[in-house]
Amino acid sequence: MKRHRNVKIVATLGPASSTYEVIRALVEAGADVFRLNMSHGAHDEIRARHAIIRQVEQDLDTPIGILADLQGPKLRVGTFANGAEELAEGADFRLDLDETEGDATRVRLPHKEIFDALEPGASLLVNDGKIRLKVKECGADFADCEVVVGGTISNRKGVNVPDVVLPLAALSEKDRKDLEFVCELGVDWLALSFVQRAADVEEARTLCKGRAAILSKIEKPAAVKAFDEILAVSDGIMVARGDLGVELPVQNVPPIQKRLVRRCRAAAKPVIVATQMLESMIESPMPTRAEVSDVATAIYEGADAIMLSAESAAGQYPIQAVATMDNVAHEVETDGTYREIIESSRKVAHNSVADGIVAAAREIAETTNVKAICCFSQSGTTASLVARERPRVPILALTSIRNTARRLCLTWGTNCVVTGEVDRFKMAVVNAARCAREQGLATERDMIVVTAGVPFNTPGTTNILRVAPCDERLIFSADPE
Repeated sequence: MKRHRNVKIVATLGPASSTYEVIRALVEAGADVFRLNMSHGAHDEIRARHAIIRQVEQDLDTPIGILADLQGPKLRVGTFANGAEELAEGADFRLDLDETEGDATRVRLPHKEIFDALEPGASLLVNDGKIRLKVKECGADFADCEVVVGGTISNRKGVNVPDVVLPLAALSEKDRKDLEFVCELGVDWLALSFVQRAADVEEARTLCKGRAAILSKIEKPAAVKAFDEILAVSDGIMVARGDLGVELPVQNVPPIQKRLVRRCRAAAKPVIVATQMLESMIESPMPTRAEVSDVATAIYEGADAIMLSAESAAGQYPIQAVATMDNVAHEVETDGTYREIIESSRKVAHNSVADGIVAAAREIAETTNVKAICCFSQSGTTASLVARERPRVPILALTSIRNTARRLCLTWGTNCVVTGEVDRFKMAVVNAARCAREQGLATERDMIVVTAGVPFNTPGTTNILRVAPCDERLIFSADPE
């Protein structure tokens, strides 16, 4: 199923999108990857949605990626005797480990790790930042705070601690169980919440055992500071702007988004821009102009994928939300300014033979009448390197490994096709020519660029390039062996 755009669309599944009919309609409207949110839904529900996606994949004969998003540790206050209290600006308020129900002066915070890390002057944000507390004095089991921004505080509201790195693992006990479940189920990507350091990613990779690619969610200031180290050990990144906008001043989020997207592109690793992209479409069939502009900005920046959360999971118009993203993407990518921005932000990184091969493929495609760049990739590395170049022509990623094709559904511009194994480069060229014609990317009269690594089936060996005709008779006549 060839897309007439390069950016990929990730759609979250939920109560509004759990049937075969809706999931298939979402794919036909433009969804490339489905997100299974492990914060919601029992394992039986997740298993059922996974099965439907794979059935749709089979029926439409197109690879579909599946991303399982782990919940991460949730920090919450305890309960109040009255259910809720009103905190006035300037008032004193204590957080402690006392199991007694809270009142207007204190409440339990059942996370000793927070008290161990707090220092005077640190901020505590409650209920998505609606209430802001500043620590005046703290100890091993308490924090006396001043209410900087007041409001209503109620049972089990979430707590964010933006100023310190918490001595908490990114994987809770629930996350470990969920990780094993989805890896056995057969998801393609695993999104890791609450990442603060590279070690969090390495722990998840050890548990994953190669069964899924690891995508780190950047949603904490500590992750932004340690981003280069986190990126180095991750297979992909999600810019989770919701929590970033709570823990950081909101005006900091757009420049952070731009920097992270560019660093991911330079590293040839896919990056998703997520959260509140078409939020109003949860209840409205039309987005706001500001939301459309937000989606367009992520595309202009060169993000690999843009994501829908509640819009497709629980909203009233899930299919329309995906179609809107698809329409915005098509309009942006046909704008001449888009090409100017993408090409001006290309970072030259020719440190290996593979870098040189893919750069040459892009330059040949842009200076001749070549219709597509076809790359054979068992691990996905070659396709990712080609995508980093952001070529003007389509990328056809050919692999004999279905899981690789599914993972590449998250990578910019890749049209993924599962093909048979090849052991000679000439047959790889023949297969590429056939696939390019079948996908409608070229005709027998056209030329394509083919890249691969020889010997075949060895990851990371991109070392050969050929400009070839799409007429396989000419391929055989030029190279009878």
